[in-house]
This record gives sequence, structure tokens and C-alpha cells, in this order.
Amino acid sequence: MTTPTTMKAVVLESFNKPMAVADVARPVAGPGQVLVRIAASGVNPLDTKIAAGKADHARSVLPAILGIDLAGVVEAVGPDVAGFAPGDEVYGMTGGIAGVQGSLAEYAAVDADLLAHKPANMSMREAAALPLVFITAWEGLVDRARVRAGAKVLVHGGAGGVGHIAVQIARAFGADVYATGEASQRATIEAYGATAIDFRAVTVDEYVARFTDGEGFDIVYDTVGGAVLDASFRAARLYHGHVVSCLGWGTHALAPLSFRAASYSGVFTLLPLISGKGRAAHGAIMREASRLVEAGKVKVRVDPGRYTLDSVADAHRDLAEGRAEGKLVVSVATGEQA
Repeated sequence: MTTPTTMKAVVLESFNKPMAVADVARPVAGPGQVLVRIAASGVNPLDTKIAAGKADHARSVLPAILGIDLAGVVEAVGPDVAGFAPGDEVYGMTGGIAGVQGSLAEYAAVDADLLAHKPANMSMREAAALPLVFITAWEGLVDRARVRAGAKVLVHGGAGGVGHIAVQIARAFGADVYATGEASQRATIEAYGATAIDFRAVTVDEYVARFTDGEGFDIVYDTVGGAVLDASFRAARLYHGHVVSCLGWGTHALAPLSFRAASYSGVFTLLPLISGKGRAAHGAIMREASRLVEAGKVKVRVDPGRYTLDSVADAHRDLAEGRAEGKLVVSVATGEQA
């Protein structure tokens, strides 16, 4: 049987212009790479920003195939690859930025360091929804803030993509978790194991006094940015508090944090893909994700909408217009309904 030399992919030729399905060269697994037959591609807010030309930090190179997260099946392995074999179900945060091919395509040649075996109790759609949000949450809570049992953790945006995963990771480590959100999100936040805080109904000082006796939270994870990051500085524990943000844009006064003798860390999840350094750490984090998912300690919220390569524009529109009720996922493989 002759191996096909082309594949279907969604190609971004120009920023702020419609993407189109096209026939492109099918990649081949090189040294250290795994060729993945893609089943599903997760859609992230960054994808819509890249498509609109509003994400210089992603260092996109046109023409581009977007799609940061993938889940699929190993088709072939290149030289110097251990731990993966044809037929393995895998997932990871593998491309879509900095000139690295993304997952809105039938195949991708992926750096093996970025991959992990998919949890057995997850569908392809669920698996494709998890990598970026899990890695972002893990890097902040575990790698930066060293979350631990008994710590009081505050997650801003606890019903959001990164937020709902951060809540579950912190709970898995035995932390006492609180999360801000809208009043309408209370049930969602509580279902993931956190005490919900309606940020419109109470001030920072009020919830710090109520839940920490005025001492502040050991860890504050800001997933919202802007004024919420400023509020995070006021919510950190005296002397030992640690504020983490994955949206540390803009100009912020550090005095409120300094006056509490607390510390700050930023999370930039894209760095291994951009720099080529630290990629094995992402694969290791995804193995931790598989462990927690298979143990029933982490679940990802997936929007019920169905999208294919032909309707990626609809997925981007629905996400940008705030219609998503969980992570949007594009089914890439023909008939992929898992």
C-alpha cells in the first residue's frame, strides 16, 4: 500500500482573514519525533487571537496550521524515540505557534518529549481539551508555588478553563481551595471542590478576613489578569504568600505585594514550544495529568458542540463570542465522535 503524501489541514494564510481547508504535504517523523494521526484538536482563546493577528507573543509564522492541543494515535515513530509505538493513544500541547505545525490537520510530526499516553478513561475529545489548561495550572501551582497539603489556595476564575483545572489540582494535593467567579458559577465551582466566592458581592478585604482571619492565602492563582491580578496582591498571605498569574499583562503596582512581604511568579506556558528548551517537562506534566485523571481526581469540562475541520471558523466564532460552555474541541478524524 502506498503511503499518502498529502493530508487535509486548516491553513491560515493571512492574519484576520478566513482560514481554509487545503491539501498540504503530510509530515514524516524525524529524529526524536512521533507521527500522530490526529483525532481531535482543542480550541483555546490564544488560537482566536493568533488568527486575528493579536498575539505577537506566539511568534506565528505564516502560512500556519493552528491548534495547540491534540489527541490521537501514533502512526509511526522516528529514530531515537523510546516509550511510544504505533497504535498508542497519545495527547499533548504540541504546536500551533512559533512555526511549529498545529493540530488542525490529519497528521502532525510531534516532538516526542511533548507527548504522554492518553488516560484510558478519557475520550479523544476530552483528552484534546486538557493539555494547555492542565500544563498552565500545574506550572503555576506545583512548579512555581509548590502547592501542599493544608495550604489555603485562592483561584481567580475558578469556573474557567485553567481555573477549574487549578482547583482540582490543588484539591488533589490536599489544599483548602477557594475560587472566585460569578454568582451563576457557584454550583460549577463547588462541584470541583472549592468554596465559591462571588467577587461582585464581597471585597478582597472581606473574603480575606472571612476565610483566612485576615492573614491572606498561601497561594493565589490569577487566571484573569488586569485588576484581578492587582486584587491578588492584596489577598496574599503575610510573609509567605505566593501570587501566580498566567495573564500578567499590563502595568501593575507591586507595593501591595511588597507590603505583605509576599512573592510573585509568572507562567508562560508557550516557552518550551517557542524556545525549544524544557519540552520534556511538558511531557512529564502530561504524565501527571494522566495519573490524576485515571485516579478520578481531575475532569475537564468539554463544550457539547461538534466541530470539524470544515467548521473551525464556527468554533473560533463561538469561543470569541462567549458561547462556549467548557473547552471547545474540533473532531479531526473522520467519524470521530468519542
